[in-house]
Amino acid sequence: TTPLPIKQLALLALLSLSEQTALNSISPYLPEMIESFPGISHDQVGLYVGLLASAFALAQLATNLLWGYLSDIIGRKPVMLLGTLLLCFCFAAFGFCTRYFHILLVHIAMGLFNGNAAVVPTCLGELTDRSNQSKAFTWLPVVYSLGSITGPALGGLLVGKFARYGYPFLAPNILGASLLALSVVVLGIWFDETLEEQADIPNWVERLPWLSSSTKQAHNGSKRSWSSSEDRVADNEQREATEEDAGEESSLLGEHGDENNNDDPKSSHDTTTWRQLLNRTTIVLLSTHLVFQLSNSSFNSLYPIFASGKTPTGRDLHADVIGVSLSVAGIFTILFQLFLFRPLKSHLGNVRSYRGSLLGFAITMALMPFVGYVDSNPPFGIGDSKIWLYLEIGVVLIIKNICAVGGLSSVMLLITNSAPTHASLGTLNGIAQTLSAAGRSVGPFISGGLFTLSTHVQPKGEALAWGLFAGVALAGWLLSFAIHGEGLESTDDGYEEE
Repeated sequence: TTPLPIKQLALLALLSLSEQTALNSISPYLPEMIESFPGISHDQVGLYVGLLASAFALAQLATNLLWGYLSDIIGRKPVMLLGTLLLCFCFAAFGFCTRYFHILLVHIAMGLFNGNAAVVPTCLGELTDRSNQSKAFTWLPVVYSLGSITGPALGGLLVGKFARYGYPFLAPNILGASLLALSVVVLGIWFDETLEEQADIPNWVERLPWLSSSTKQAHNGSKRSWSSSEDRVADNEQREATEEDAGEESSLLGEHGDENNNDDPKSSHDTTTWRQLLNRTTIVLLSTHLVFQLSNSSFNSLYPIFASGKTPTGRDLHADVIGVSLSVAGIFTILFQLFLFRPLKSHLGNVRSYRGSLLGFAITMALMPFVGYVDSNPPFGIGDSKIWLYLEIGVVLIIKNICAVGGLSSVMLLITNSAPTHASLGTLNGIAQTLSAAGRSVGPFISGGLFTLSTHVQPKGEALAWGLFAGVALAGWLLSFAIHGEGLESTDDGYEEE
């Protein structure tokens, strides 16, 4: 087993935690913030929340592939630093917004600059191989879960701290911007570039000293532990020798379904590599990834609207209750990720773990509209109706979060292992995140519009939006049975491919 690069992983964890804390801090108070703007009624909040989330994801859709492709050219580190710094400025501005079009513009900018979603998994793929990648890829969803605890808690609890100055939503955004600024400084000093091979550095990069120094560091090369197919379990010297043998590498590329084997190794910029990249396995995998993110983002967008909405369609909960519920569910999710996920995945493997997550999304979205109310009769006449409501919501959120982090871990491993060459890994992750952004742009907009429509449908109008996306997740689960291919499973968790 190849030793894990602890320092590099810790720095990526810091960056991911800061980013997820900042991004997750918005959701608890966003419906309340939007309703406070002039010209927006309570019945319209769901639509405007969905529009905002869709604008963020559409902006990501426009730039994710660019960030991934750019990181293949100039290196991972400069792209992460630039994106995080720009995101920091966006959060500093978000708290000062006093009109809806203000936060819409800032949200679009956040999406445009949020390239780390594509670059961080790429760095993980380059820092690991099949002998240790399950351990490394497990921590990223754990960090996301931590962010789902710290973000909503801070966002819900810090709202109103600067209300006397006319900016009640400023405090959580100042904290988020500070965390991102800290990450830029720490990674700028201590993070080592992971990109070993890259194309010729463009002239415009040479004119920017801060980019030029990072790309030269990447061009000189840092030891890469990720390699393709069977060589991922070899040591660094064996992998380097294999990469120098063009014929051997060409044969390895052929294992991923490319019918046109050539003598020369392919770079990420060749037409042949694009054909290798979009083989049957990756197309099906990317399609289900689109459904996965569509389902996840729809749930994440619907829950605050549903929880804060007026009865009978909503559950009339305050922002602090929503934030705490998300944080408590996040705690249970971390415990699952730390103690149960690896044994479970070692039994199921990457593909079946991912498949089970899609089914879990369908089940939780089907259950959510049937949770109780604050003033409803408690089941069996036992206890308090409010406690039952919190318990029911908590169980659904915990199951959904477990499916989200478990599925995310599995799909990142599947995407990494399906890449035909290490040179194309950044581009493949860019495509994956672009499709992810497409799903996350459609989901919130449709779910917000459907929930607004559901307020006029009785009884159980809330089941309209939840039920539709439960069906979408179920379709993704069925499609996942078409995921097949060599080398998709990891070797460090004890799972043996059939």
